[in-house]
Amino acid sequence: MASTAIDLASLPAPTIVETLNFETILSERKASFQSLWQAVRASNPDLNLPEYDVSMLETDPVVVLLEEESYREIIMRARVNAAARSNFLAFATGAELEHLAGFYDVIRMVGELDDRLRERVVLAIQGRSPGGTKERYKFIAMTASIEVEGVEVYRAGKSPVVHVAIFSTAADGIASTALLATVTATLQSSDVIMVNDTISVESAVRIVVDIEADYFLDPSAPLSTNLTMEQNLRDTWAAVQALGRDLPTSWWVSKLMVSGVQSVIPLVPIETQVAPDYAAISLGTVKLNYKGRAF
Repeated sequence: MASTAIDLASLPAPTIVETLNFETILSERKASFQSLWQAVRASNPDLNLPEYDVSMLETDPVVVLLEEESYREIIMRARVNAAARSNFLAFATGAELEHLAGFYDVIRMVGELDDRLRERVVLAIQGRSPGGTKERYKFIAMTASIEVEGVEVYRAGKSPVVHVAIFSTAADGIASTALLATVTATLQSSDVIMVNDTISVESAVRIVVDIEADYFLDPSAPLSTNLTMEQNLRDTWAAVQALGRDLPTSWWVSKLMVSGVQSVIPLVPIETQVAPDYAAISLGTVKLNYKGRAF
């Protein structure tokens, strides 16, 4: 079931999308006007028309009009850029993304955000195979319920059992019994499961990591800063927690370095905590030892 995942963010920017620069457009407009003005002067020598030499004067009426025209052109070109980008899966949002998804028979689920819908479209494309591909099972599992935040499909060693690990939107990503039943029923459907596949749906493995560190405060920082330290660590980890996401020591130490903290010395764990693709790391106890104040 191995395959290469598509990272849309790594693709080069579409050449159809133009880089816009107001000053460049304005400079071109000024040069065009001066050329036209010179042509008018040359074709009407009897009028003694003056040379135009005040292009650097922002209060000159011609400059004001050229700036206004250049700004309008920026707006129009930006609109063209937006229209062009909306045709690419990596950039499309809202209704435009739904139309692209519809081409692959993928419909936005109730409450589904653009990033999740985009991920399902990619999985639907990759999973269009006569075999039971990893991407196909991931797509079906995510389509079974909006509560499915992440999925990992794998086999343990040479076992024929296909494991489907579910990371849910609930606290710590733990999938409920009801959610597992919903996903199981969907994957076990006769029009989904391959004849030779045995599928086991389970909640993603939860690896609990306890943290301990010594810390020093700035001279004026309140002693209650430790509460902010722990809350910041837990909040930021909850925002990025996902299947297969490692917990580097440098990362969690940096999240403890809130305003008023002079330094943090990690005690446990010292090494990066590695999570396999089918597991998610959760924070257990956070023990912070106050060691005094320092400059």
